[in-house]
Amino acid sequence: MKKILPLFWATTLMLFGASSATQAQDEVTMRYMTSHGGIAAHELADALGYFKGTGITFKSAGYASGGPESLFALASGSIDIGSAATPAVINSIAGGNQFVAAYPTNGIDNTTKSIFYVREDSPIKSVKDLAGKSIAINTLGAHLDYTVREALHKAGLPEKAARLVAVPGPQLEQTLRSGQVDVAAFGYWQTTFEGVARSHGGLRPILNDTEVLGPIAGGFTVLRADFVKAHPQAARDFVLQSARALDFARENPEKTREILAQKLKERGENPELAKYFTGYGVRKGGLAEDHDVQFWLDVLQRGGVLQKDQLKTSDILLKV
Repeated sequence: MKKILPLFWATTLMLFGASSATQAQDEVTMRYMTSHGGIAAHELADALGYFKGTGITFKSAGYASGGPESLFALASGSIDIGSAATPAVINSIAGGNQFVAAYPTNGIDNTTKSIFYVREDSPIKSVKDLAGKSIAINTLGAHLDYTVREALHKAGLPEKAARLVAVPGPQLEQTLRSGQVDVAAFGYWQTTFEGVARSHGGLRPILNDTEVLGPIAGGFTVLRADFVKAHPQAARDFVLQSARALDFARENPEKTREILAQKLKERGENPELAKYFTGYGVRKGGLAEDHDVQFWLDVLQRGGVLQKDQLKTSDILLKV
């Protein structure tokens, strides 16, 4: 399967035509939104000292409830680093935002996945039982939303047969156990919350997104095209060092959990959550494949969200 070059090579070779040695270093502060219970690749890279000497510093602009909120802030110029599920990124670019998908932020595989839970006494046994039921997800219009639609479609049901309810990650377990919803979906980026809920017992998984979608990039770190053009060296360094951190996490899971625990403590969150972190689920080197984007282009075209051939993978992942 054809692999796509990550953004720092794409922008270097195709937009600027200059080697990193000829580019002056920027002094750039990159603003981002933090995810409850998690650590972004660039945060891990920063903690590991990978950005020393690059001129890049980071500033949190608060917490994001989900990808769409992150993309809205990115479009408005409130932040410089966005992160969202692939369908949300595609929809945003199709809507006219000049964004570039830098590298897969997370992925799903046999280890890292989104898991849908019901209470043990629930009559729900399979996807076919989801019709008319309520499902708690972190945000509408993003990965879990489209995973539910695809699962229902494959089961021969209308894509909107279930009722989706937006619930912040820290409240997912309580919302399910109290009976406010029938199902709670813990995203692949919320493995810390999923681990805690599972440890308390009384819950039963009914499906996961790897079963529905197969191994695939779950979402992308996103930059504005104007930021990349204004700060080409910083953009390259940002992607290179973040991808390096993704590899570090794969090779050093215990050390990564230690760093996550420290980050959570600094934020005033529960550091005990870190022991449930399963990794980023991203391929070695942080490379995307055509399938990571083409799968969702096909889904969105099928649903009438996109016109046929309105966008191609190269429109999302490469600057040509």
